[in-house]
Amino acid sequence: MMLTEVTGVAAQALPVQALKDHLRLGSGFSDDGLQDGLIEAYLRAAMAAIEARIGKVLLARRLKLVLADWRRAGEQALPVAPVTALVSVALVDVNEVTLPVAVDRYRLVQDMHRPKLVAAGVLLPTVPTDGRAEVVFDAGFGAVWAAVPADLAQAVLLLAAEYYENRHDLGQRVAGVPLAVQALIERWRTVRVLGGGAA
Repeated sequence: MMLTEVTGVAAQALPVQALKDHLRLGSGFSDDGLQDGLIEAYLRAAMAAIEARIGKVLLARRLKLVLADWRRAGEQALPVAPVTALVSVALVDVNEVTLPVAVDRYRLVQDMHRPKLVAAGVLLPTVPTDGRAEVVFDAGFGAVWAAVPADLAQAVLLLAAEYYENRHDLGQRVAGVPLAVQALIERWRTVRVLGGGAA
């Protein structure tokens, strides 16, 4: 299984000013935007760390899941949530010939923890021998920062601030997620059973 981003998060969707306010950085100076690139980098790093821990996509983007075969013949759990739409499903054979799957052959079962691609009939189409299945889908709470749940938004700001404030630390501190961040994200964590095979 391989999950990749087809589209990323635009810089203007990130809460750069909110983090600057959180850090109490000065304003009204000619070099106000000097650290915006650094702030953006820490926000992206904090988002990635939190998304990896909870299995949720905070800001909307398009993703592609590549599989050697379906986990189950009639359904495939998607690795992140919330999924808002299935864009396409395709089978790719050993010769790299792509065979699109008709949209009436599958549907999305939305779930805040384990969304699934489900066969419209009994079975999903068979993945070619030595080929793969490719599922493109849209995921995320929304396209703007205001759509991110308040506790997750606060967790990102806290973690990004931690990265920013300790950027000159040369490995003296113990690595890990601060307790305040852990407390904020705990209710969003997905408990995986049997490697995610059963929902």
